[in-house]
Amino acid sequence: AEAACKNRPLDLVFIVDSSRSVRPEEFEKVKIFLSEMIDTLDVGERTTRVAVMNYASTVKVEFPLRTYFDKASMKEAVSRIEPLSAGTMTGLAIQTAMEEVFTEEMGTRPATFNIPKVVIVVTDGRPQDQVQDVVASARTAGIEIYVVGVDRADMQSLRIMASEPLDEHIFYVETYGVIEKLTSRFRETFCVVNVCALGTHGCQQVCVSNGASHLCDCYEGYTLNPDKRTCSAVDMCASGRHECDQICVSNNGSYVCDCYEGYTLNSDKKTCSAVDMCAPGRHDCAQVCLSNDGSYSCGCYEGYTLNPDKKTCSAADLCAPGRHDCQQVCIRGDLSYTCDCHQGYTLNPDRKTCSRAITSSLVTLEESCKCEAIVALQDSVTSRLEALSTK
Repeated sequence: AEAACKNRPLDLVFIVDSSRSVRPEEFEKVKIFLSEMIDTLDVGERTTRVAVMNYASTVKVEFPLRTYFDKASMKEAVSRIEPLSAGTMTGLAIQTAMEEVFTEEMGTRPATFNIPKVVIVVTDGRPQDQVQDVVASARTAGIEIYVVGVDRADMQSLRIMASEPLDEHIFYVETYGVIEKLTSRFRETFCVVNVCALGTHGCQQVCVSNGASHLCDCYEGYTLNPDKRTCSAVDMCASGRHECDQICVSNNGSYVCDCYEGYTLNSDKKTCSAVDMCAPGRHDCAQVCLSNDGSYSCGCYEGYTLNPDKKTCSAADLCAPGRHDCQQVCIRGDLSYTCDCHQGYTLNPDRKTCSRAITSSLVTLEESCKCEAIVALQDSVTSRLEALSTK
């Protein structure tokens, strides 16, 4: 329980009296008290922030709430504080705390954070200014005031300054020599038992300390069950819960996005873009790939036909009926064909149609000689006619 006991987060301001009545060796005791108080606090930017003010007839902010968030630096700064040595203007010091220290610019956390604003005034005298109105303003501003009276401190003034209930906000010691004994009392005052640290909270996943009580919570992707202790994974792929463009894959209280076949996930890990399925290496078509909005189909070159597997091709029979335009005979080549004709026909110049061939009977030798004689007689007659025409 001792290890689990930490002070609740505070915005804490020490206001220490260094007037002439506080001798140098006594002021050193005050600084030791401050250092030991710092040791008992859960100091940090998100836990307790500490500021120190020094006052006499004037006020000096030694360091505001925003300056140090570790104990070593804070204690080093305390060790360098020097007394101011004149007057006891306690009201002015509290007023300065409200106006110059308890501001967001100086490190006070916003009211929405619900962090208590606390002042501890250490004094051995009577205020030389009016503190009643200032204290009333501080209470209105939500500042809780503790007072530590030493030796000659005026008890009536302490009662005016301290917050209610007085017996919990006023501390008195006879000398500065024993002021360090107050450290443990303040520790008890500011201590809250951290139920979450004790391990008795019963939360399945996350325990959130809330003063002396606690609340259970769940990791992201889980929801708290009605018993307010256990958690169940939520379906992150349910409609309206994810940002995936195409496919949502649930993954133990979280999710990842994926895409339909033929699409690829963009760099935002949410949206998808169609891929060129006909890019080299992406398809298994033997000859022609036809891209179709994230998908593809296969085709073949002219003269080939697609096989039943829809991927490979076979050479087509170009001379099959209906596939050629030859009138009579089709002769198949590798990837083409030529036309021819039946016996007794000849191929026309269009290389497709045929015409009947002109045939002659065999000529005998005797008939050949008769033909030569006839030709010779014709030549002789022609020559004589030409000779007569010249005379």
